[in-house]
Amino acid sequence: MSPTPRPSESPALPRRGVLLLAAAVAACARPASAQRGLPDFADLAQRVLPAVVSIQVTSREDGATPPGPRGSPVERGRRGQIVQGAGSGFIIEPTGIIVTSAHVVGNATRVVVMTQDGTEYAARVVGSDELTDLALLRITPRGPLAAVSLGISANLRVGQWVMAAGNPFGLGGSVTSGIVSALGRDIRVGPFDDFIQTDAPINPGNSGGPLFSMAGEVIGINTAIYSPSGASAGIGFAVPSDLARPVVEALLRGGRVERGWLGVSVADADEQGRGRRGAVIMGVERGSPAARAGLRQGDLVTSLNGQPVVTSRALVRSIAGLPPGETVRLTFTRGGRSQEVAVQIGRRPTEG
Repeated sequence: MSPTPRPSESPALPRRGVLLLAAAVAACARPASAQRGLPDFADLAQRVLPAVVSIQVTSREDGATPPGPRGSPVERGRRGQIVQGAGSGFIIEPTGIIVTSAHVVGNATRVVVMTQDGTEYAARVVGSDELTDLALLRITPRGPLAAVSLGISANLRVGQWVMAAGNPFGLGGSVTSGIVSALGRDIRVGPFDDFIQTDAPINPGNSGGPLFSMAGEVIGINTAIYSPSGASAGIGFAVPSDLARPVVEALLRGGRVERGWLGVSVADADEQGRGRRGAVIMGVERGSPAARAGLRQGDLVTSLNGQPVVTSRALVRSIAGLPPGETVRLTFTRGGRSQEVAVQIGRRPTEG
């Protein structure tokens, strides 16, 4: 490392300055194609930001309940039992339908939405789904609003450019850019973990905000960050649009998402020393669909409707994705003998 220049060495500085300037001039003289590198997000931001909203939430909490999943980019302050929250969202219908994160609205007693032009609207929570951390709001605008659409997240590839938009630290409409760092991330907050990981900076207040493709479609909803400090560390997570779409549609239809329920606690077979893959039943709730079907503690579930069950998480996720009342075939091993049973799926009890 070169020593810090002393005043007596200052005559050498003009030459270095000339060299740097020459390099800059040379760069400017290159053809436009040679200067291409990072994309320009200006046109994209101008097009989609009118559909991105800031959300202010007031709620009353009885205890020190955390606002959301660990690392959630939602900013909250506590004054006694009154909790103030800030988050983000985006308009998907010009009539005033807004998507955000479930943990942003939480147990809200008052929700205020602010559009990019500074107009404030009182919002009503249409419904929420804790398992996917998604919620739907409705406002009554004076006229049609700018809106964006959900894209197809299955088309995403690692390394693609994305742009996040939202309300970081309550500052209002902001954008950041980055790439898709990974797909299908499981951060162990629920059975539907299938997150898009991005290095686009996401901070407290960005929860519920959109993650855009370069085509201007929402391919993710920002929901959590991994951060030792609480601020962006370059690892953010978004709910894929393909997972969000049926949830949004269900909330629009009836204000809730009905989940299938088996009524068992399970663990991975390989973690239990079974020497094979599957889901070991660790407990069966009394009166549950599993109990009525005769399933017992220690049974090893190996397939659902003929499809292999590889992990306990896969079983829980598959069951939760089924409509209550549907009958399925479970194949399981008990005492070294393979058996099959028909189980009518129940309705998942309301969380907490």
